[in-house]
Amino acid sequence: MTKTAPEKMAETDVIDLLVAQHGVIRDLFDEVEQAPAGQRGEAFTRLVRMLAVHETAEEEIVHPYARGKIDGGDGVVEDRLAEENQAKQLLSLMDEAGPDAPDFMENLLMLRGAVEAHARAEERYEFNKLIAQTTEAERRSMAAGVKAAEAMAPTHPHPGTESATKNVLMGTPMAMMDRVRDVIRRTMGKNP
Repeated sequence: MTKTAPEKMAETDVIDLLVAQHGVIRDLFDEVEQAPAGQRGEAFTRLVRMLAVHETAEEEIVHPYARGKIDGGDGVVEDRLAEENQAKQLLSLMDEAGPDAPDFMENLLMLRGAVEAHARAEERYEFNKLIAQTTEAERRSMAAGVKAAEAMAPTHPHPGTESATKNVLMGTPMAMMDRVRDVIRRTMGKNP
C-alpha cells in the first residue's frame, strides 16, 4: 500500500527535520544579506518567522526530551537555551528596528554567527546524543510534535520564554498577538 504525503511527513525523523531547517535558516540569512537595501524586509520577515517558530518547537519538544533521555541532558539543554536567549534578544531588537535601521547589517552578521554556532552545537552535542539514545519511533514521534508546535508557535522572538512550560503557557497568546500584528502590518503596507 502506498502512503499518502501526510503519512510520509508524519514519519520524518526529528533530527533530519531540524537539520534541514538549519539549512533553510542559512539560506534565509543569505537571502537577507544579498537583497538590495530597500528589499530586505520580506526576506527578513521570513527569517524572523522561521527562527521564532523553529526555536519554539525545539524548546517545547526536543529540549525537554533531551533533558530526560541523554546523558548530561540538563547541562546540554541549558547551554542551548542560553544561546537561544542571546540570539532571541538580538533578533527581537532587530525585528523592532526593522531592516532599514543603520546597524541592521552589522547586527545581522552578529546574529548569523550566533545562530550558526548554536545550530552546530545543537547538532554536535544534542542531536548526535539523541540519535544514539532514542529509537526511530521516538524520533518520528518527536517530529510530529515539532510540526504541531510549529503550527501554534509565535512568529516573532520572545526572549525569556526558553522553556517548554513558558512556551506552553505564553506561546498561544503570543502567537495570536504576533499573527494579528503581522496582518495589521501587511494591511498597512509594512513588512510583518
